[in-house]
Amino acid sequence: MARLIAVLIRHGDYHQLADTPSAHQPWPLNNAGESQAQQAAQQLHELMLRNDWSLVPTIDSSRMLRAWQTAVRLADGLAELASCKPAIESYDALAERGVGCLANLTMTQIEAVLQQDPRVSEPPADWKADSHYCLPLQGAESLLQAGERVAAHLSQRMAALTHEQRDSIKLFVGHGAAFRHAAYHLGVLEFGQIRQLSMYHCRPVMIEYLPGGQWRHVEGEWKVRPESGHFTD
Repeated sequence: MARLIAVLIRHGDYHQLADTPSAHQPWPLNNAGESQAQQAAQQLHELMLRNDWSLVPTIDSSRMLRAWQTAVRLADGLAELASCKPAIESYDALAERGVGCLANLTMTQIEAVLQQDPRVSEPPADWKADSHYCLPLQGAESLLQAGERVAAHLSQRMAALTHEQRDSIKLFVGHGAAFRHAAYHLGVLEFGQIRQLSMYHCRPVMIEYLPGGQWRHVEGEWKVRPESGHFTD
């Protein structure tokens, strides 16, 4: 069986609102994010050449603009470097952890809403980083639930490639927290590593889909989170 490698790519840096959960922020890449995506295309091209990897001709992307733009820059860069321009398909399944009806409110506003709702208990002090906690309002999900959603998508899409004759990579563009929690569900990370690690913008982390549905990390560095650093999606 040919090797099948899922390439997890966190979107590039973007015009993110301060002190606001990132899940459904609709803003585009900033200049740094554009550059990061272009550099990622170069890195991927070099990895393909060095390892004689074939590129699956479809990039799976989150629907968020910053992720889609990252996928577009990757596709354009690979078309120029490798003469193969993959198509882009967008999926709700690759979204970041959703906060439901509280999307795009600041942390202060979210906590004010919770305080004013008599049905809601006070959330944990670190609720945004708590993998198990789900905001008790419509449409919200926990980080672990988001990771389970992403893991299911990765498994389904990679299982469909078992007919490939050459060692192949498939690109997935999404979001750091959801990818890390997916990696936990897939057995690539231990639970305690989720908080210790993050993802660099547009630096690929590669996990291999093995016979029997097992996974392993094969290349690409996770970002080590400073102990004093605050949680960001």
